[in-house]
Amino acid sequence: MRCPKCGKENPDDAQVCSSCGLEVSKVPEVTDKIIPKISSLAIAAFLLGIISFFTFGLTIIPAIILGIISIVIIEKSGGRVTGRGFAITGILIAVLVFLINFVPLFRMVKRIEFQMICGANLEGIGKAMQIYANDYDGEFPRSGGKIWTGYIHGSGVKYSVWARHIPDWRAKDRYGAYNVSPDGTGGVSNISSCFYLLVKYAGVSPESFICQGDTGATEFKPSDEGVSDHELVDFWDFGPEPSKHCSYSYHMPFNQYALTTASDPGMAVAADRNPWIDSPGAEAKQWPLFVNIVLITKEETRALNAITHQEDGQNVLFVDGHVNFERKPFCSVNDDNIYTFWNGADIRRGGRPWTTSTPQRRSAPHNRLDSLLVHDGP
Repeated sequence: MRCPKCGKENPDDAQVCSSCGLEVSKVPEVTDKIIPKISSLAIAAFLLGIISFFTFGLTIIPAIILGIISIVIIEKSGGRVTGRGFAITGILIAVLVFLINFVPLFRMVKRIEFQMICGANLEGIGKAMQIYANDYDGEFPRSGGKIWTGYIHGSGVKYSVWARHIPDWRAKDRYGAYNVSPDGTGGVSNISSCFYLLVKYAGVSPESFICQGDTGATEFKPSDEGVSDHELVDFWDFGPEPSKHCSYSYHMPFNQYALTTASDPGMAVAADRNPWIDSPGAEAKQWPLFVNIVLITKEETRALNAITHQEDGQNVLFVDGHVNFERKPFCSVNDDNIYTFWNGADIRRGGRPWTTSTPQRRSAPHNRLDSLLVHDGP
C-alpha cells in the first residue's frame, strides 16, 4: 500500500504510514494509477543552462538553484514528479559554462594581483635605495670593494668582479665577504649582495625581494640555513644560493656606468628577472633573430619580456623612484632595451647579456644612457 500523502510504500495490512504517520487504513483505496508529471523547475533549470552558453554565464546561478530545488522536490514526491535528468543536465551545463568563462578570469585576476604586489615591492626597494644613497654620496647600493682610481694593469680604475655569489655571505666584515684587497678595493661581488645591503643597512625585509610570480624563488630565512642564532644584519647576502631568494635584476653596478641619484631620471635601475639569464624556475630564453626590429609584432614583443609575469611585461623601477608595469622591455631612456646592452644595432634589441662566467666587459653598459639589468644565474 502506497501512502497517498508522502508516497511511502507500506504493507497491505498497515494501519499507519511508517514514514509520515497518516492513518492509511481510513484512506479510501484508490485504484487509479498515479501518472507522474515532469517538474517545471527541472525543465527551467535545463533551459537556463542552455541559455547560459549565449549570455556569458548570466543564467548560471539561476540554473543551478532551480536544478537543486527541483531535485529535492522530485525526491520527496514519491514518484509523482519526475525530471531529475533535466535538472542534473541543467546543473552540469551551468557548471561547464562557469569553468569556461570564469576560471580564466580568476587566473587573470591572480596575475594582476602578483603584478601589483611585485610593483609594490619594487617601490619599497626604490625608497630604500634613495635612503641608502643619501648616506653614500648619492650612490645606489654596490657591494664589493671600493673603486680604486689609480693606475693598474693598464687601466685607471679597478672594480669588483661580477660572480654568481660572494666568497662568504657569513663573513665578519666586507674584506672576508667580498675578498677585497687590504686597501679595500677590488674583490668579488654579485647582484643579490647589492640588494642585500638594503636589508643590512636600510631595514628592508627579505620578503620584499620575492615576486610571487617568480617560480622557484622563496624568502630568505636564516633558520633554513642553520644560522638561526644570527640576525639578518650579520650577513652579506641571501644565503649560499642567493639567486633563489632575490627575484629582481639590477643595473650592472660593477663598472664606470653604475647609476646614482644624479643619473637620468628615466634610467631603469631594477626590474623583474632578465629573460636571457637562467633563473631558479626557468632556463634563459632562446635569443630571437628578428629580420626587421622596426616591424616587431606583439608576439615578438612578448618574447622579449620577462618570464615572471607570463610575458605580459615587467615591473620596472626607475632612478626617480617611480615604478611602472611596462608591456615591452624597451622602456628606458631613448626606448633602450633594459635587458640588453647596446652593440651598435637598434637599441630596442641590443646584444644578449653574457653570463657571469664570462669577462666582465662583455656584460657592461655601452654608455651612461644604456640600461642593462641583470641578475645572478643559479
